[in-house]
Amino acid sequence: MTAPAYKEWAVIVHALVEGEQVLDVRKGGLREDGRHFGLQATRLWLYPTAEHQQPELLKPAYRHLIDLAPASPVGEPIHIDSWADIVGVATLTTPEELAALDSKLIWTFDYAESRLRWKKRDPLWVLALRVHRLHEPVIVPWREEYGGCTSWVDLQGLPDDPAALPSEPALSDVAFKSRLKGIVGALPGGLIEPANA
Repeated sequence: MTAPAYKEWAVIVHALVEGEQVLDVRKGGLREDGRHFGLQATRLWLYPTAEHQQPELLKPAYRHLIDLAPASPVGEPIHIDSWADIVGVATLTTPEELAALDSKLIWTFDYAESRLRWKKRDPLWVLALRVHRLHEPVIVPWREEYGGCTSWVDLQGLPDDPAALPSEPALSDVAFKSRLKGIVGALPGGLIEPANA
């Protein structure tokens, strides 16, 4: 099965690749089925985008990362330099649950909470990602269907399995397990292993 691309702000992809965070939080995008987030895959390409990215929505200590996290402008070729396995998921419904993860995200708490409040009937998904950095980036030509507010994109021209390309983990096994342990401890229900999508 072909691994889809998971579309996220370039600054968040950069933070994941650099090991600044191992989590992402998500509700559905405007172009998603029913505007609800769903787990389409547990192995994915990381697609860095500048769409909706704003420095003031990041904690002050991380705002400079926007300059270090280039994203291809809409309409230009897309640079893919990483992929990930989703190793755990959780859903949150209260600000208190989200507050327990505040130190593990580079977004401001106010912005993360605004994602939680949007579409109140839907939970906020928490994804724990084991990220791998490609030795050589892959460039994908732009296509019109890649634009817009969506979590998942099928990028043409990428190998079906990201692990087929030479890469290395963003964090060592020991460092990643330590970060994951802190996340599990912060979540009342912990993380569950995702079902293969």
